[in-house]
Amino acid sequence: MVALTAAPATSTPDYNDPTTCPTDSLTPVPLVEEPAFVSWQQDIPGRYLEMTPDELDERIRSARGVLGAKLSILGHHYQRDEVIKYADLTGDSFKLAQHAASAEGVETVLFCGVHFMAESADILTRPDVRVILPNMAAGCSMADMADPDDVYEAWDTITEALGGAAKVIPLTYMNSAASLKAFVGERDGLVCTSSNAPKTFDYAFARGDKILFFPDQHLGRNTGWSMGIPLDEMALWNWRLPNGGLTDEQIDKARVILWQGHCSTHQRFSVEQIEQARAKYPDVNVIVHPECRWETVQAADDNGSTEKIIRTVTAAAAGTTWAIGTEINLVNRLAHDNPDKRVFCLDPVVCPCSTMYRIHPAYIAWTLESLIAGQPVNEVRVDAETRKWALVALERMLTLV
Repeated sequence: MVALTAAPATSTPDYNDPTTCPTDSLTPVPLVEEPAFVSWQQDIPGRYLEMTPDELDERIRSARGVLGAKLSILGHHYQRDEVIKYADLTGDSFKLAQHAASAEGVETVLFCGVHFMAESADILTRPDVRVILPNMAAGCSMADMADPDDVYEAWDTITEALGGAAKVIPLTYMNSAASLKAFVGERDGLVCTSSNAPKTFDYAFARGDKILFFPDQHLGRNTGWSMGIPLDEMALWNWRLPNGGLTDEQIDKARVILWQGHCSTHQRFSVEQIEQARAKYPDVNVIVHPECRWETVQAADDNGSTEKIIRTVTAAAAGTTWAIGTEINLVNRLAHDNPDKRVFCLDPVVCPCSTMYRIHPAYIAWTLESLIAGQPVNEVRVDAETRKWALVALERMLTLV
């Protein structure tokens, strides 16, 4: 969790206390009053900084009227409500990737997510479709944990240690750079999401003996365990250490080699939080995201992607109680949409995904008005060679429905 401490607004002073992030009061404010507004966001023209939520809403709706059906706005589930309300489609990475691949008649996709998602949209859409990320500082700390050079070095070390005795299939989570998607595509691998990770493991084991899975160790471990792979056959590659901190014997024994990466938000959810929820509500149903730690997933009643969490809670009987281990904007939205159920976040002080939160309506207004003016900004383009092999990896993923 990253505490939001910069340039505090008088209307939301509690953001200054990292132990009491008031996630139930994420009210819209002008960008200049945004608690997370710091120097890296100040590329936006100054005239947008003090625009009120109502003024931004009017400008965005006006711009959408001008652009019409040529514009598609995609919104990830973890976005704040004041961004989601503009989305033509809301979904997780897999759902939005599918939509981007099949979009027709669209000239511009405004992707309200993070950078790797916009890259994937650029790869999957027609070459003449422009993909824009409202704020180029919206990245992903998990994706950053898998530096391409570190992955290339790990691959060489692992294949040398095995000496051709076993074939390794690389799998990368959607939360990774386009260059790593291309890397796995060129080596018989593919991309996975939390929705289809088990199917990608099946795909890999049908073609090889071992999997190198990056960047999220927890999704890889939870997926492997769900498919009957014991923990002692899943080795953790610490990219900070020589040889990943593993012996050649450990590499040889492992069926799955997990990259030491994680989601800072999902890693916060704990067995202790689940125990506290069960003590307070004995009939509680606990569902968590598979990016959570293995022991947390084991202690929960169920786990799954954001789409599965939404389906499960929405289909549940009235009067049931649900403790959810995932990003707070999604949990709050589920609670609002299911007033006949008790829905709450397992972590009472978890903050929003700190990088997803960098998308503010001011950035949407700026990018759309720049587009209308014929001066598009924040366009995400993947080079042709990277695009070729990343597309292979993504298309393999999209066939696993």
